[in-house]
Amino acid sequence: MKRLVRNFINGVLTIVPIILVVYVVYKTFMFLDGILGNVLKPYLEDDYIPGIGLLVTIVLITLLGWLSTKFLTGTIFRLIDRLLENIPIVKTIYSVSKDTINSFLGEKKSFSKVVLVTIPGTNMKSMGFITAEDLESLHDPLKNYAAVYIQQTFQVAGFTFLIPKDELEVIDVKPEDAMKFILSGGMTSKNEKKKTKG
Repeated sequence: MKRLVRNFINGVLTIVPIILVVYVVYKTFMFLDGILGNVLKPYLEDDYIPGIGLLVTIVLITLLGWLSTKFLTGTIFRLIDRLLENIPIVKTIYSVSKDTINSFLGEKKSFSKVVLVTIPGTNMKSMGFITAEDLESLHDPLKNYAAVYIQQTFQVAGFTFLIPKDELEVIDVKPEDAMKFILSGGMTSKNEKKKTKG
């Protein structure tokens, strides 16, 4: 009976992560394919192949990226950018989404520095990511502070804390490894040790 239970648990440990990855990839594919796919379907009818919508979306985004580097079209994009940044309510949504995307894909990526933060009154430490080092423009007394994002375990949510720079300990850990470590509750470190031993 114990062997049967062990085999079942091994099966769960093996198959569930695979199913989750396949499900997430499938849902992401269907969402991205549907952005322009739903527009193209009525015109292509029976000739529509799943993936055309995603391919057209990628081509269109690449084309717009290329056009943004040209003088005339780049000027138009900059005018639209300024317009959106001056419309009440819209400017908040636009600036947040723009800054978030830039933090992951832009030249100056956020989440690139991993830090240890000591919890006040204890010897405990928490791992986080520096998202902004220049806070003086936000509020002058914060010039010696940095914004640190503390991710919650097993969740996408987290907290942003403003912490004095001299209290931050920057560590030489890849952001991807730190994110996996936090999200898994530290369990990935055990898996990494097993891989290195193997």
